[in-house]
Amino acid sequence: MAVKRCKGLHRIELPAQRGGAPAATAQLELRYARLRLLPPIGKQARYPALDLTVLHATERGTPPAGRAPIEWKLVTDLPVRSRADAVRMLEWYAMRWRIETFHKILKSGCHAEDSKLRTATRLTNFLAILCVVSCRIFWLTMINRAAPGAPATLAFMPSEIALLGRLRANATASTSGAPALAACITQLACLGGYLARSRDPPPGNLVIWRGMTRLLDIELGYTLGVRNLGK
Repeated sequence: MAVKRCKGLHRIELPAQRGGAPAATAQLELRYARLRLLPPIGKQARYPALDLTVLHATERGTPPAGRAPIEWKLVTDLPVRSRADAVRMLEWYAMRWRIETFHKILKSGCHAEDSKLRTATRLTNFLAILCVVSCRIFWLTMINRAAPGAPATLAFMPSEIALLGRLRANATASTSGAPALAACITQLACLGGYLARSRDPPPGNLVIWRGMTRLLDIELGYTLGVRNLGK
């Protein structure tokens, strides 16, 4: 790829790094080429050759102190014929960490791999439900950082908001107005072990899924109590 000419530029936004470089923008030089990869000599009778595209994105100029230069090397079987195609591949690649985080929630938080189901139909239905739960947990984590001032009704049912309000140590009966989304998510994370100190970063997926598990248990107990004993 070093001999290929630059076929376009792409500007990206870089978030601030804790204890490192501040937020900044970087300009990437895009190079791509189509090539054919042959299988090992001893396996050419069983496996075909692969037509792949190599996409090389390197940072133009000198990066700021405290940050290594950006260099992405991607290989795809999808065609890349223009700068727009190359940018689309980079955007998909930038989503990789979110996909991996979603899989972590699905496997570690929802324990999808612990299922004892033995048929494909039952396993598919089970995973479909867990995907909805995992998506909600991941979305709660991200929406708290993107729109903390949004109303809590954006992400929680009225019963969940009421229970989280009762669990807040400083909640009073005279509190007016609907709670903000950040307040409910913080209380939810506290159920999962989040300390909510002034310098703590926003709660992550781990404390969110632990808190969600506890909130569901609390809601179930509250519902049964109201049904049997009244409010």
